[in-house]
Amino acid sequence: MTGPDLRPLSLGEILDRTFSLYRNNFILFIGIAGIPHILILAVSVLQLYFYGNDNPFLPGGHPVTFFVVMAVALLIMIPTGLLASGGTVIAVSEVYLGRPVLISDALRRAWNKFGSLLGLTILSSLALLGSALLLIIPAFYVGCRLAVSTPGIVIEGKGPRQAMKRSWQLTSDFTGRAFMILLLYFALSLAATALFSAPFTYGAIVNLKDPAASQVWKVMNQISTSIGNVLIEPILLIGLSIFYFDLRVRKEAFDLQLMLDPAGTPPPAIDAEPSPL
Repeated sequence: MTGPDLRPLSLGEILDRTFSLYRNNFILFIGIAGIPHILILAVSVLQLYFYGNDNPFLPGGHPVTFFVVMAVALLIMIPTGLLASGGTVIAVSEVYLGRPVLISDALRRAWNKFGSLLGLTILSSLALLGSALLLIIPAFYVGCRLAVSTPGIVIEGKGPRQAMKRSWQLTSDFTGRAFMILLLYFALSLAATALFSAPFTYGAIVNLKDPAASQVWKVMNQISTSIGNVLIEPILLIGLSIFYFDLRVRKEAFDLQLMLDPAGTPPPAIDAEPSPL
């Protein structure tokens, strides 16, 4: 795509552009998603090396070591996951608007927004948990309304709470589209699990009586699962990013604004619907 082609899109067109953008910039998006997953894979293999088929809570186990390894895993998985999601959205915005971008640039800019991305993760998780426990608003509905919060942070420079409010307002009357994009992602994730993980999980179960063989199958399962995640995760973020721009075109005439301001400076937040956040 040599320049921005911004206009209101149907759901089918959003999905078509998602896969076209992914296919035409495959190395870019795989690189952004793959670098963090290499670290996550290393931690997963390390856990298998320490414990294998053993339960650390049984006599002779090492529960303290288990918790240390788990803490290290979380300290790696959370930051790298946030960098991958933020970096992917940044890359989509640049490519979609016809600007060049490097993997290192996207990850660096995501790192600069790390605090806000972490705050968004915490607040959105609390919102989903609260809606699920209190049954005031269905959790899946809240998830759909908050689906474009990340662009509010990495593209518009908003804080976590403001980004959630921004997403809630933008997705008003378009919740169904967000749901379909999320549904497609979950369907692809299930398919990837069946393709990449299930065969090796079966092999590990069959070889439970042979610890060495079972260990090999588990490592292969971790590697194949990581490959599946790296391939599938960009699709969700690309789709939601294109959805975000489509909402701005529909509600804020972003296509006309971009003609006047090539930098794509976002307008003030809209107030089409009060946000409960």
